[in-house]
Amino acid sequence: MHTTALVLFSGGQDSTTCLAQALLKYERVETVAFDYGQRHRVELQARLHVLCEIRAQFPQWACRLGEDHLLDLAVLGQVSESSLTRDMAFKMESSGLPNTFVPGRNLLFLTLAAALAYRRGLQVLVTGVCETDFSGYPDCRDDTMKAMQLALSLGMDRRFLIETPLMWLDKAATWALAEALGGRPLVDLIIEHTHTCYLGDRARRHAWGHGCGQCPACELRARGYAAYAESRVKPASP
Repeated sequence: MHTTALVLFSGGQDSTTCLAQALLKYERVETVAFDYGQRHRVELQARLHVLCEIRAQFPQWACRLGEDHLLDLAVLGQVSESSLTRDMAFKMESSGLPNTFVPGRNLLFLTLAAALAYRRGLQVLVTGVCETDFSGYPDCRDDTMKAMQLALSLGMDRRFLIETPLMWLDKAATWALAEALGGRPLVDLIIEHTHTCYLGDRARRHAWGHGCGQCPACELRARGYAAYAESRVKPASP
């Protein structure tokens, strides 16, 4: 029986939804983020606002929400040639992957999260990776997560569970899941306080939240919100 979890928490829509689900499911939940020299470092500040708002707006979860951790992963930015860690335009590479792909990012995140969970006595690693609405990142795939779960459990001689609540959901379904978990207050919290934009733009406010509105992350979030909003106003089938 799993009772504790560590949520990989960037402060974006996906990780906030995962955190809400973990808080409903587990008795003690901690959070971890990584500073890897990302262009959108504003997410590191936004995530603190999200945590504060969750504690304030959802007192039933506050007692379960434990310590937050921020790990320095600057070496990832040093070895990466990516539009998330360099000032370059977003484009598709000859490999078929977008240049927003940071090689090894989720593998390192999970390895360090597992090491932290080992020290903190946490049983489940929760991450918002998804194979449905994604950019083809190989380290977001279900097979990768299963392989990492096995490798980490063997390598640390402790049985870890890697939980991926969003793996088979598109962005519209992720918005709907947030509403199911915390009602409209959670959806509004995600709109107002979470950060997704790859350019770190918090100046422009849209129906779906803050962002430039043009980068791949903003476009995906906007399309998902539009589909979610449309589904909410459609009359039920007879």
